[in-house]
Amino acid sequence: MKVKQRMTPNPITATPKTTHREAVELMEKHRIRRLPILDKDGRLIGIVSREDLLSAAPSPATSLSIYEIYTLLDKLTLDQIMTSPVLAVDEECSLAGAARFMVDHRIGCLPVMRGEQLVGIITETDIFRTFVEIMGGGEPGLRIDLEVPDERGVLARVTEAFAEAGGNIVSLTTFHSEDRSRGVISIKERGADEARLRAALEALEGVEIVEFRPSGQDRLLSFGKSR
Repeated sequence: MKVKQRMTPNPITATPKTTHREAVELMEKHRIRRLPILDKDGRLIGIVSREDLLSAAPSPATSLSIYEIYTLLDKLTLDQIMTSPVLAVDEECSLAGAARFMVDHRIGCLPVMRGEQLVGIITETDIFRTFVEIMGGGEPGLRIDLEVPDERGVLARVTEAFAEAGGNIVSLTTFHSEDRSRGVISIKERGADEARLRAALEALEGVEIVEFRPSGQDRLLSFGKSR
């Protein structure tokens, strides 16, 4: 899967001379958290995040008046606080590659380029949304995690067991175990006879069932008092 398939196209941008207050208003209006910065020729030269704007604003404990704060923020332009140079990826970059770059460089987004033209932006939200889709989040059926030997042909044997039990695999993802000596296969399926499927999986040599439960059992918890 490529970045261009998951990015937000034609992102909202700002210029180096956009003021701090104008940038805040842009972000609030469009419900975004980053602004790529383009020069007068439309070239990408930097990026500003909501956190950058918060860091640059006066502290709530300041002795400045509201008028003085507004005057200060109207004079503060993005070229004074933007991150430059800015890391970006080409639209043909793989989504996995973009995610890896974001993890390695501890950043929450990457502008997406077509040559020197900005055509989109990919964020951690886009990555998470894709991850949920790949993992079959929200789909009905069974969630099954299997620990398997790291050897050729094991995946074929597992999928054959699902087919024999009448299961339809909605999503399938593979990982390494914690010590990387074995593999982990995470499967979302629907339609299988649960008893037949469990028996078929238990009969597979070297395969251990780690989780076998219906989806929809996960719950979002909340703590503390509402204000």
